[in-house]
Amino acid sequence: MTTLSLRPAAPDDIPAITRIYAEAVQHGTASFELDPPDEAEMARRQQALFDGGFPYFVAEIDGHVIGYAYAGPYRARPAYRFTVEDSIYIDPAAQGRGVGRALLARLIEEATRRGFRQMIAVIGDSAHQPSIALHRAAGFRMVGNFENVGYKFERWLDSVLMQRPLGDGARTKPAERTAPRT
Repeated sequence: MTTLSLRPAAPDDIPAITRIYAEAVQHGTASFELDPPDEAEMARRQQALFDGGFPYFVAEIDGHVIGYAYAGPYRARPAYRFTVEDSIYIDPAAQGRGVGRALLARLIEEATRRGFRQMIAVIGDSAHQPSIALHRAAGFRMVGNFENVGYKFERWLDSVLMQRPLGDGARTKPAERTAPRT
């Protein structure tokens, strides 16, 4: 693999992001969506994250986007405003090469810098051991497993919950965030 670079995502990345996500939706259990969204919907989702002040990164090799990650709202209620949920998607040809680890580390760093205090991983399917191992290596701990809550590919899927503190976590009162929330 040549040099991996990470940078903030941009609207021009939507075609590659849409392609990577479509692969995950059509062939994997990381997402419980059944039909991949089109570029317009992916652009709308990206803009909502930008507007909300959430971090969003892409990984590139030789100018080609091979993965992306973002932190978004965990829940819509105001009391959750300091908690984010991470999402990471990697092109199948680049999986297992440390791209997800690099993106997650950058995401944790940036979410902390932006004043978030907890990060939640909602992992589709308890059989998705690489994602669970990735999050565990990044300091997440297992906090729960919802059994058989999704149905995709003619089988029931679990939803694994992992969590890690960001910065001071719950040890101190947070400073109010100034970025708008979606």
